[in-house]
Amino acid sequence: MSDNQDLSRLYPTRIDLPAAARSKIVTILNQSLAATLDLKTQTKQAHWNVKGTDFFQLHELFDEMAGELEEYVDMVAERVTALGGYAFGTARLAAANSILPEYPLDILAGMDHVTALADRYAAYAKHVREAIDKTNDLGDADTADLYTEVSRTIDKRLWFLEAHIQVLEINAGNGAAATTNKQPAAVK
Repeated sequence: MSDNQDLSRLYPTRIDLPAAARSKIVTILNQSLAATLDLKTQTKQAHWNVKGTDFFQLHELFDEMAGELEEYVDMVAERVTALGGYAFGTARLAAANSILPEYPLDILAGMDHVTALADRYAAYAKHVREAIDKTNDLGDADTADLYTEVSRTIDKRLWFLEAHIQVLEINAGNGAAATTNKQPAAVK
């Protein structure tokens, strides 16, 4: 993250969570805001540029996924402000502070986009699950619940993405395994 002091800045509020806890939670939420915005724009990148025999199906799927992420952007940003924090959700801040790797700009084939998005959804899902635990440990069950809602959808979408490529990954391994344990691309 860029400047954590900015990401944790609070204004006065009557909410009953201690300021020290709220500051930490707001930082976590602002990190999620950056990653969610980034994932949404990366999903739109795939939506706009997908080519191949599965074009229409994937074009529609990616657009639907980006729409879901837009809802989560709003939910996360509003939770930041409900806790007395400042939501930092500009495109520049998202690009600077996202945990996700940059999206490959040279791919066109549908399954290449599916793989790239699956890698990013897996990294984002891990971030969200960690945020559930952290915010719960800080005494904020409401924020943990928000993250749980996001987690369910992200896991479902990861399943949808992986359903397109698991057979390809199994075949690439000569059919030796019934499942793949392929890890997502490295995250920063």
